[in-house]
Amino acid sequence: MTRLTLLAYTASAALVATAAFAANPMVGGAPMYENKTIVENAVNSKDHETLVAAVKAAGLVDTLNSEGPFTVFAPTDAAFDKISDESLAQLLMPEHKAQLAKILTCHVVAANAMSDAIAGMIADDGGMHPVPTVGGCTLQAQMKGNKITLTDENGRAATVTIADVRQSNGVIHVIDRVLLPAQ
Repeated sequence: MTRLTLLAYTASAALVATAAFAANPMVGGAPMYENKTIVENAVNSKDHETLVAAVKAAGLVDTLNSEGPFTVFAPTDAAFDKISDESLAQLLMPEHKAQLAKILTCHVVAANAMSDAIAGMIADDGGMHPVPTVGGCTLQAQMKGNKITLTDENGRAATVTIADVRQSNGVIHVIDRVLLPAQ
């Protein structure tokens, strides 16, 4: 291999590696790696410390580390801050584990749904698409401008603020509100 060929090969490999890394957005100041699971990536996001604590308290770590595929609509710490400290502390107690698991699994879909697919389903359904979750909730997805919003069964709406964060077992879409099962 000539020196010029070697330089060209090295440069093209670096561009491919950079493009692959750039394809996945940073979340909470941390790189998200496509070869790691949802939980393995979430623990590094400074914006998802409450979500990670809740997933642990609900006993969902093994599930979200499994093969999937899963689509997780991941509320940020700021989204959890909209819940009173007292209510959140109660939810994290062992005696409320089932309720917490229900809330969290209402943020999970048993599929690998990228934002373009979700937007396509919304368009195909005339502007609103039902999204059944693992927790038995049905979220309503729609477009607000170029952003996907999800409305829970109580009329609470969340906006996808970071879409298409690829994981080895699915995808994360960061949202700005905690969604709840029907109350």
